[in-house]
Amino acid sequence: MRTTQDREGVRQCSVARTLDVVGEKWSLLAVREMMLGTHRFAEMVKHTGAPRDILTTRLRTLEEKGLVERRQYSSRPERFEYHLTELGKSLGPVITVLRQWGDDHLAGPTGPPLTFTHSCGEELDADVVCAHCGKPAIGSTVRR
Repeated sequence: MRTTQDREGVRQCSVARTLDVVGEKWSLLAVREMMLGTHRFAEMVKHTGAPRDILTTRLRTLEEKGLVERRQYSSRPERFEYHLTELGKSLGPVITVLRQWGDDHLAGPTGPPLTFTHSCGEELDADVVCAHCGKPAIGSTVRR
């Protein structure tokens, strides 16, 4: 598989490397479903709307890259569930920030389709902050 990093003149970037693994819609939606507790293929197809063949390919890629593991739950017929590995679970903040952005900018007049409550009891409002000073890590506060 040729990645964006293989082409001459393309900026070497962790964002591009990440998108090479999880940058397709169905990959991130499969990760979302596993985070929400959906582990069986048919349920993932139902909840994502993904074509079966494409979802199969995306799950195989996620498994090859170490983000997902298959666990057999039936031997006759042979059936598997899909579970996030620790590496896959580490995408949680990414999914949360994407959800937050969509809630803030795309939800429309009816509001977000789902809300999440943090363990503190309040509605989850994601924010990216510097781990050292606690201030927002946006726009002009970040430089390379």
